[in-house]
Amino acid sequence: MNKNSAAGEAVKRFALIGAAGYVAPRHLKAISDLGQDLVTAHDVFDSVGIMDRYFPDACFTLDEAEFRRSLRTLDVDYLSICTPNCFHCSHSEMGMLSGADVICEKPLALNPEELLRMEECSVRTGRNLWTILQLRHHPEIIRLRQMVADGPADKVYDVDLAYITPRGKWYGASWKGDVSKSGGVVTNIGVHFIDMLNWIFGPASEVVVHHSSADCAAGFICLSRARVRFFLSINPNHRPASGSRAMSAYRHLVIDGDNFDFTDGFTDLHTLSYRHILDGKGFTVSDASQAIDTLWKIRTASPSGLHGDVHPMAMELLK
Repeated sequence: MNKNSAAGEAVKRFALIGAAGYVAPRHLKAISDLGQDLVTAHDVFDSVGIMDRYFPDACFTLDEAEFRRSLRTLDVDYLSICTPNCFHCSHSEMGMLSGADVICEKPLALNPEELLRMEECSVRTGRNLWTILQLRHHPEIIRLRQMVADGPADKVYDVDLAYITPRGKWYGASWKGDVSKSGGVVTNIGVHFIDMLNWIFGPASEVVVHHSSADCAAGFICLSRARVRFFLSINPNHRPASGSRAMSAYRHLVIDGDNFDFTDGFTDLHTLSYRHILDGKGFTVSDASQAIDTLWKIRTASPSGLHGDVHPMAMELLK
């Protein structure tokens, strides 16, 4: 199809794998919002009626081999990956080897070894590998990063991060409850916040895990310019009471005793991420590497118990 997007550029041809997944609608919306075209999609499940809202003419198949062939026969420019975390590496390689650039959901990889494989494939094929790190586009996070950059170069901040995103019992029964597939609760729900901390305060030199279970984790991270206590949970009982909002996300960031509010401003961050990628300014393997390394350290650390510099919510809820 020879048409132009709203911005006047030639329309790019997209494929999407993981079309029945939780995050796929955000990618479909971003592709549509920017006037691009989805030509083919794949999932092993067929609950993909959401496609009718955006791309009713796109091909869909349950057969991965057929989908792989379509990446070449349909001359796909970008493969968007919304599959379980354990497939991000192999599916990224599949896209790049087919001749497409890749846009992969978080986390880009489950460990540093996978990240190296993906980077080597990108170099070998000459294709771009982009990832979604949407908090880096959040206005308040950008403001915080600038505030730290403009502050004293030797200042080390004290940071408390609590992120509770309640999930029902289905979560544990899904692939997300399988550590080998998701990387556990910190990797699956905490990746953006760990990336945010690395992006603002630098790489991790020390990681201590105080508690780790299927529904929550707590620990301490020493970064170049911050001492961070974190508490991450999917347990609805951990969320502070708020009436009808009991299943909504709770985000609480305290820096040197001051509350930092970034509850709002999450709308359309995927669309903004796609816009930057189409402009050649997206986030790369290099951008994702610090967070993947930090998450791997957290995932492989042995919990030390609730003593030392423990996040106050963890101490209260888990003691």
